Amino acid sequence: MPTKVNSFIKRTITGVIFVILIIGSVILSHWAFAALFSLVVVGGLAEFLKISRSLGAAVNRKLLILIALIVYWALTLIFFDVIAYSNLIYFLLIVPVFMASELFRKSATPFLNIVYGIVALFWIVLPIALLNGFFSFAEGLAWQKSGALLGFFLILWIYDSGAYIVGSAVGKHKIIERVSPGKSWEGLAGGAAAGFLTAFMVSASFKEFSLIQWLIIAAIIIIFGTLGDLEESLLKRSANLKDSGSILPGHGGILDRFDAVFLAAPVVFIAIVLFRGM
Repeated sequence: MPTKVNSFIKRTITGVIFVILIIGSVILSHWAFAALFSLVVVGGLAEFLKISRSLGAAVNRKLLILIALIVYWALTLIFFDVIAYSNLIYFLLIVPVFMASELFRKSATPFLNIVYGIVALFWIVLPIALLNGFFSFAEGLAWQKSGALLGFFLILWIYDSGAYIVGSAVGKHKIIERVSPGKSWEGLAGGAAAGFLTAFMVSASFKEFSLIQWLIIAAIIIIFGTLGDLEESLLKRSANLKDSGSILPGHGGILDRFDAVFLAAPVVFIAIVLFRGM
């Protein structure tokens, strides 16, 4: 019991610090948020590269991080209306560049390196970059145009906390025990209830979307956030690791903290685009 209590305290303190950093950056400006999450991209890639090495790959670290930052900031500048959407066509060069780079490296796993590099871009970099697209770009201060982004994080955080608390207390029936022994259906149900309740409250404060649309966003976060968590657990189990890193007390690494975002953010982004088109 003391171990669980200490783990919960560490997790809570780390979570509070993250909440302050994220909300603080949003209030400061969308550029501050983008800069903060560029660090998340680099940290997540560093952990992914470490795990990929243990699985037999030898991805070109410097090239991957360079391309990742180019992709991240290019998408961010497009979302912030600094450069045109037509520049997305240059992203088609990513695969040829990765493949060509392996010709000049003495690696026993060239195609595995390419695959891991491309997976990292689509699984980590793209979803984090899409968060910058949640800003509405309305006139005014950053917090006045960030309802979609703050609502997304509030639902995700409270869903995650609810799932953790309920699962730790009464979780008995595992979702996929071989992948994640700690994830239970009871925790999922508790987290879902907390997530939908949060969506209801968020709809009263952030008017970007209707109550039904916020509930749809909550459902997406619950489903794909859970899948994202399980996918990251599958990666760690493949490498016989408990955590992706140790930089975040109570949470593990960057990948552990943002695993739900990686699959939920793209689907929520699609939903937001569809909502705006209605």
